[in-house]
Amino acid sequence: MDRFLTPHADGRPQVMGVVNVTPDSFSDGGRFVETDAACDHALALLNAGADWLDIGGESTRPGAEPVSEADELARVIPVIEAIRGARPEARLSIDTMKPGVARAAVRAGAAMWNDVNALRADGARAAAAELDCLVCLMHMQGEPRTMQADPHYQDVVTDVARMLGQQVGAVLSAGVARERVLIDPGIGFGKTLAHNLALMACLDHLTGLGFPVLFGASRKRFIQGVDESAVEASDRLGGSLAAALHAARAGCAIVRVHDVRETVQALKVQAAIAQAGGIA
Repeated sequence: MDRFLTPHADGRPQVMGVVNVTPDSFSDGGRFVETDAACDHALALLNAGADWLDIGGESTRPGAEPVSEADELARVIPVIEAIRGARPEARLSIDTMKPGVARAAVRAGAAMWNDVNALRADGARAAAAELDCLVCLMHMQGEPRTMQADPHYQDVVTDVARMLGQQVGAVLSAGVARERVLIDPGIGFGKTLAHNLALMACLDHLTGLGFPVLFGASRKRFIQGVDESAVEASDRLGGSLAAALHAARAGCAIVRVHDVRETVQALKVQAAIAQAGGIA
């Protein structure tokens, strides 16, 4: 496993904080679209215990419209540079589907390319091999604008694992080193409530594939499907924490969250309980 992905000494996974430099993301769109605001938010997440920051300049919420490469670069690169200037040791991830954006972000200091499209864009695999950064391949059925129109699977766990396996094979064949690859089941990306719950119930099937798993369920709409009162994204902290704790127990390497301080605390308590059980 890459040294940047090793668990904490108490066994808990790393925590990745979300920095959306977008006007239309589902959770906090528009709050951090200005570079100074985004950088301040990023530094606050690091101070709250984030091990990683995932910086994105294009919303991938259901129904989201594409953003030009120029606009995406103008949003994310100044933020990456500002964070690196303030905290040179920070581990940064670029959340993009575009090879050009990934190249610029890595040059600016990003150490991971987190791609919801699993490096399927033209030139993406070659770019990943060239950059030699960590890459996260996420499962998504369809594309953001239409992915929730009519998602269907024969067996969601088997189908997701198969697709991820195929994409891993393709990127390895393109020259990406095995130890650089992570996978993500893509909770909420082309999946119904039942699909999301089934994937979470069987996360050990994915963690057993031999690649670190990045898990992101923070504030997602499936939580409202379980608790209809959780209409706003800000109402979904309890469900987000439950999902993160479950992911940690299943062996995920990274949990990607909006509420960093609360998630870190929950993971620390869960790890302490587990250690106390071993001592007893």
